Amino acid sequence: MNDPLKKNLVPIEDLQDIRGVQLPARLNFVQLVVTGPPGAGKTYYINHVHGWPNEGYVDLTRKGWWRDQTLTYRPREVHLGFPFKGFSEALTVFDKEWLEAEEPLYLELDRIQIPPVKKYFFQTNWRTRYIFEFLLPDPETIFRRRMERHKEGYFPVDENLTLDMVVRQLDIYREVALYMHMAQMQVYVREGLSKPPMRIAAKDDVNVPRWARGESENRRDLRTFSGWKSFLLRKDTIEWFTVTDHPQTLDKECRIPHDGKTFEMIIGDQKLVFHPEIPIGVKKKNIQKNWLISPSKACSANTIHGFARIRVGERVLIGRDNHQYDEIFHFTNSVAKRHLTVTNIKGDLMISPLDGKTPIQIVRSGDQDIRERIGTNRFNSILGIREICGGSISLLPPDEALVTIREVNRILAQEAYRCTTESGEVGALLELPDELRLLIVGDLHAQVDNFLKIMNENCLLAHLASNSACLVILGDAVHSENSKEMAEMDSSIQIMDLIFKMKCHFPENFFYLLGNHDTFDDTLCKTGVCQGMLMRKRLKELRGEVYVEEMQKFFDLLPLVMKTDSCVACHAAPPRKPVSREKIINLRKYPKIQNEILLNRLKRSHYLAGYDKRDVKQFRKSLGLPKRSPFVVGHTPLDPFNSFWKNAGNIKGHHIIYSGREEGPSLFIQIRKKMIPLTYPAEPLTKIINEMKT
Repeated sequence: MNDPLKKNLVPIEDLQDIRGVQLPARLNFVQLVVTGPPGAGKTYYINHVHGWPNEGYVDLTRKGWWRDQTLTYRPREVHLGFPFKGFSEALTVFDKEWLEAEEPLYLELDRIQIPPVKKYFFQTNWRTRYIFEFLLPDPETIFRRRMERHKEGYFPVDENLTLDMVVRQLDIYREVALYMHMAQMQVYVREGLSKPPMRIAAKDDVNVPRWARGESENRRDLRTFSGWKSFLLRKDTIEWFTVTDHPQTLDKECRIPHDGKTFEMIIGDQKLVFHPEIPIGVKKKNIQKNWLISPSKACSANTIHGFARIRVGERVLIGRDNHQYDEIFHFTNSVAKRHLTVTNIKGDLMISPLDGKTPIQIVRSGDQDIRERIGTNRFNSILGIREICGGSISLLPPDEALVTIREVNRILAQEAYRCTTESGEVGALLELPDELRLLIVGDLHAQVDNFLKIMNENCLLAHLASNSACLVILGDAVHSENSKEMAEMDSSIQIMDLIFKMKCHFPENFFYLLGNHDTFDDTLCKTGVCQGMLMRKRLKELRGEVYVEEMQKFFDLLPLVMKTDSCVACHAAPPRKPVSREKIINLRKYPKIQNEILLNRLKRSHYLAGYDKRDVKQFRKSLGLPKRSPFVVGHTPLDPFNSFWKNAGNIKGHHIIYSGREEGPSLFIQIRKKMIPLTYPAEPLTKIINEMKT
C-alpha cells in the first residue's frame, strides 16, 4: 500500500525537551493533542509527559468539533471519528461496523469539518489553537504490542486482530494527517516516543510552521525605538525596499510593498518578473493579493510559458533546490541551490537573501499599472472568444446548435491524429505530435467561466491559430459538482456549446477525451441526482430528439487515450492488465478495459481495487513510452484544497489535474517534457463578455 506521507516527512530541527520527550521548539505544551491508531502508544506517551489521563473522542464530521469540551484539557490522548461512505455518523477504526465490513470502507475526506479561517481581530484562530501529533509507528510494532496486551485480556478491540487490519488503520490516520495538513491545520508526525517529530512538507517546501522554527537569530535591541516596538508587537522590524527605474542590490532582508506594479529580479544572468495578480471583474474585497513570477513580462504569439504563484501567507524558496521552480524557470548556475526566500505578507513581499555570492538586483519593470496592462494584453483574447462564439455567451438557438454539433461529429469521424480501428473507423487512441506545446485540462464540471478563463490566458488562442500548441480536455466538462446545482443542466449545455465552437474553429489543435460523465446512462447518479438522465431530458426539451441523437454520436466518436512521444493522458486510470497499442485503438470492443480507464481510481487503503505504480509503469510500456514519462489523469481530486497533484500516490510522473474549482481553473502545460501546473483566479468572464460593447 502506498504511504501518502512517504518522502513528505521532514525532521523538525529545532526542538525542546519536555520530561524526556523531544517536542517542536515553539510548541506550547497545552496546544498538544495526541492521536493515532490503537496500539500506537498514546496512553503511555500522555502518562510519560504528565498529560490528562482520560481518553477523549472527537467526531471530525461534526461542525464545531473544535469547540468540543474534550479538547479543553491538553495535552491529551484523543480518538478520532472518521466519515465513511454509507454511514451518516462517524466511525472509529475500532468500531464494529468498520472492523466487520466485507470490503474496506471508503473514507470520504471531504466530509471532515475544518475550522474557519480567522478574519477578525477578536475571532479565535481555531486552526492554530491545537497542534495535532499523529503517533504512527510501523504496523509490525503496533501489531506486536497489541498481541502482547491482548494476552492480558483488557483490550477487546484486539480480538481477531490481523496485520492487514493494523495496516489499514494506520493508512486511515496517515491520510487524515495529510488532509488536515493540506487544510492548514497544525499537524506533525512521530513514529514513536523515542523518535524525533517530523513535519509534513514537500522536498522544496520552506513554509515551516512557526511552532517548528527556532528562535529568531536577530536579537532585539531594546536601546532603540524599533527594538521596543518589535518586542511589544512580537514582530521583527524589516526595512522597506523602494523599487526604482535603476537596478539596486538587495543584500539583506527587505520588504517590497504591493503597489499594483511589476518589478524584475535579476540574479546573475537569470531574470524573474514579479507582478501582482489582479483578476478583472472581481470585487476589490474578494481579491487575494497574490503575486505571479514569470520568465518574461507578457505572453506572445511566439512564446508560451509557465509561471509560479505566491499566495498570501506562503513562503517559497527560489533556487535550484526548488525543483518545481527549476522546471518553470530553468535556473542557470548563477542561481544558487538556495538563493533566497520570498514570503507574501498580506500582499507585501518579504525577500530574504540566503546566498551572498551572486547579488540580487531589483528594478522597476515599466511605469504602466498592472491593471492597465491586463486590459491591454487580454482585450484581443476576449474579442477573439466573442468572435468564435458568435457574440454573447449564451445557449445556442436550436438550429445553430444542431448545425454545430453535426460539424463537430463530422470532424471527429475523420479527426486529425486519430488511429483507425480494424474496421477502418476512428479508434480510441489520439496520437499528437511531440513538437506541439501541449496543454491538458481536467474535469471542468460545468464551470463555464473556468473554461473561458483558460481560453483567455497565456495567448492561447494565438498559439492554437498558429498551430504551435494544442489543448486536450480530459472529459467531464458537464454536470456541476456544486451540491446546490447538480440537477441544473443549462450550464452543462452551455459549456458544451462553447467546446463545440472551439472544436470547429481549431479542428486540429483542440481535443476532448471521453469522461465517465459524458453519457446519458441512467446509472450516472451522484448523491441521488441522476445527472445523465437529467442532461438527456433537458437537451430534448431545448433542442429535440435529433440533437440528443447527435450528442450520443459525439460521445461514441470521442477518443479515450491521448499520447505523444513523451506523455500519455486519459480521464481516470490506466488499465490494470497489460494491453497492446492495438487493443487501445480498438478499445470500444473491450468494455471492461474501457470502464477501468473511465472509472477507476488510485489505490488507497479504502479502495483496494484501484490502480498503483505497477499499472502506471505497465501502461507506459504498452505505449512504448520512456520510464517516468508524464501520465496525466483527472477524475479523482485528492483533496478540496488544491487543483493539481504531482507525483500522486508517490508515483513518479503520475499527475492528477482538476479544473472545476469555483476559485478558478488549473491546467498542465508541458515544457521540456515536464508538466508545469498553471492556476488562474476565477473571473466572471461570461458577464464581462456579454456586457462588452460591440
